[in-house]
Amino acid sequence: MEKHLTHPIFKTLANCANQLGVDAYVIGGFVRDIYLGRESKDIDVVTIGKGIELAELVYKQLGEEAHLSVFKNFGTAQVKINDLEIEFVGARKESYNKDSRKPIVEDGTLEDDQNRRDFTINALAIGLSKSNFGKLLDPFHGVGDIENKIIRTPLEPEITYSDDPLRMMRAIRFSSQLGFTIEKESLEAISKNKERIKIVSKERITDELNKIILSPIPSFGFKLLFDTGLLHLIFPEMVKLYGIETINGKSHKDNFYHTLEVLDNTAKKSNNLWLRWAAILHDIAKPATKRFEPDHGWTFHGHEDKGARMVPKIFESLRLPLNEKMKYVQKLVLLHLRPIVLAKTEITDSAIRRVLFEAGDDVDDLMALCEADITTKNPKKVKRYLQNFELVREKLKELEEKDKIRNWQPPVSGEEIMEIFNLTPCKKVGDLKNALKDAILDGIIPNEREVALVFLKDKAKELN
Repeated sequence: MEKHLTHPIFKTLANCANQLGVDAYVIGGFVRDIYLGRESKDIDVVTIGKGIELAELVYKQLGEEAHLSVFKNFGTAQVKINDLEIEFVGARKESYNKDSRKPIVEDGTLEDDQNRRDFTINALAIGLSKSNFGKLLDPFHGVGDIENKIIRTPLEPEITYSDDPLRMMRAIRFSSQLGFTIEKESLEAISKNKERIKIVSKERITDELNKIILSPIPSFGFKLLFDTGLLHLIFPEMVKLYGIETINGKSHKDNFYHTLEVLDNTAKKSNNLWLRWAAILHDIAKPATKRFEPDHGWTFHGHEDKGARMVPKIFESLRLPLNEKMKYVQKLVLLHLRPIVLAKTEITDSAIRRVLFEAGDDVDDLMALCEADITTKNPKKVKRYLQNFELVREKLKELEEKDKIRNWQPPVSGEEIMEIFNLTPCKKVGDLKNALKDAILDGIIPNEREVALVFLKDKAKELN
């Protein structure tokens, strides 16, 4: 393994460890990523005692370019230099109380430290000291598990998951990110211990959920969350999408698996986490708006509007940010049917202007979401929809260049309307502003100030 320790930092780590007379090892993700062929800038170093002392000595050796942080309460330290982050901790063994995932920690051996790791692929260690520099220590056959693409716990899975239930989310996250299979006993233990997830903070759960969403094929992780029952506990609104109902021989599609298809389609187009969240939530209100009409079959009227109103509550529940990111998702959920309707009907300039006006800078993401929403298995339908969407895109571009409607601001402001017509803030001001907006979006008048002023004066007379 010495060939993987050629960066100068490893020579510094080894020299400092030898100077202090401690055994030190690189452990965890950095070693795992060597076997996965992935570059890693995060290096975890475990020592048999003197973890903080080793960090302080390394910091002194590296000089002014480095930055040291010491966390004495946790017995850890961190050194940052350039793009590297090196975490130092003394080897430890852990025990847990049933009602907390915070361990009781005491000093231990390297074997103790490897035993406490979540998965065999994260328990790999490489020696840094003079006596074992570059030597791999793999007590749980983690290299074999990487080669066989298996997620497995070092100890009994029920103990591992019950001690720290977040590891259940991490198992599914690694499985989804890497395309690995969770070993059978381990998967059964997740299902058996799923209720333990309730002692984990929402923030930590959602952090892992977001990593699953950002994995190459997010449905891989979501199906595991669903099958183990974890999704029912952490995101029940999504589980309500599951299932097919049939009345008088008429069925609707399973909106859970449809949503996963849309999510995967979106993932192929973009790494934008919030666009992927919009894909997850675009049909979230279908269970609440589902109706059976004998003449038409199943309907979900208004699910886009109700879904947009559900977004803030879901974001709050999952401790997702209640800022412009939430508003972005809310906007795309609200508008996700607009381009689809345009693609199925004759495209009018007025309808295109309104989509541009309401979507603003997010119109391209809206179009990407709508294309991802095509999940029909009929190749002819797919081809027709995509051709129609291309027409919508061309029309959007044409009208944007001509009318400058994206992020549109009225050529006459509300303050100017009050000044021109000697009004105080009142309903009439809003009526005039809306009339002007509609006239421009409907193409009755161009998006120009002088024409807008004439229109407002005529409209004011009409409104008395």
